[in-house]
Amino acid sequence: MTLQDFLSEWRNDSPRLLVHTSGSTGRPKPLWVEKRRMLNSARITCDFLGLKAGDTALLCMPLDYIAGKMVVVRSIERRLHLLSVPPSGHPLSDSSLSRLPDPDGEITFAAMVPLQVYNSLQVAGEHERLRRIRHLIIGGGAVDDRLAAALHDFPHAVWSTYGMTETLSHIALRRLNGPGADGWYRPFEGVEVWLDEDGCLVVNAPAVCSRPLVTRDRAELRPSRPADASPLCGFRILGRKDNVIDSGGIKIQTEEVERRLKPLLAGGFAVTSCPDERFGEAVVLLTTQTDTPAVDALCRRCLPKFWQPRRILHAAVIPQTATGKPARAEIKALALALCRAGDGSIR
Repeated sequence: MTLQDFLSEWRNDSPRLLVHTSGSTGRPKPLWVEKRRMLNSARITCDFLGLKAGDTALLCMPLDYIAGKMVVVRSIERRLHLLSVPPSGHPLSDSSLSRLPDPDGEITFAAMVPLQVYNSLQVAGEHERLRRIRHLIIGGGAVDDRLAAALHDFPHAVWSTYGMTETLSHIALRRLNGPGADGWYRPFEGVEVWLDEDGCLVVNAPAVCSRPLVTRDRAELRPSRPADASPLCGFRILGRKDNVIDSGGIKIQTEEVERRLKPLLAGGFAVTSCPDERFGEAVVLLTTQTDTPAVDALCRRCLPKFWQPRRILHAAVIPQTATGKPARAEIKALALALCRAGDGSIR
């Protein structure tokens, strides 16, 4: 979708427009959303960040998904000056910014996915431009510890976001840098969260969602401290309910295993499961590394016994969604095919 396509949809007579989920756990799903609620979401974010008319906003994500659309809606709601560059892994490169009237002009606000931030940190000129962004929000995927550490000394505010298509982008932020850096998401004013009986986060954000939304994100709540005015101080995400592996009666959260391995494994990898006669489900590790015995030895040294993969499978690439998230359904299907083919080390 082009910017003109989206603006045409936004300006037509319909009170709703069509968006699609990211497809991280399966096929992207269509969803009709109300424009007035998108404006509400934009207003909440702009108020929180203190964005004002005339500030600049960088659009560097696809307009096919809610994150890109909401950058435009924030610009409309707050009369920001929109700077549009083609979606790419290097949105701050010379070639990307060459399309702008002033490539070295100030960027007040930008929204990026973790991969775009990571790539920008690797190139000196892009790194410096990233540091100059006054309000940087990162969403669409988890910000791991190494990326957070690389952003810790940035001079301006950097935030990790929590939200989804159904909540019209984020409903909570957590600070990644400066004295306010925190591992817990803080909901916006007017947003309530709690856990259901399965430990999954429930979000009540009436300004952007007509009814409470039961997510499939397993979470932990942090009670409020005496100095906090709000009844809830924050939450953190443990992983998707869909990604819990039940291996021999032990519940294993896929994302927790991946977080443990992230600083240790080179190249791409993903944790999933396959059926197993003894355990019901077996933990499986897909890796782009070809030396699977070496990966297996590392897992034995660094993971708790019940987290250790029973199969280490080499894959040329790790499937991802268009927004850079692990494509869990495709990863699981690929692992199953490789297991049936007898590839990889098994124990």
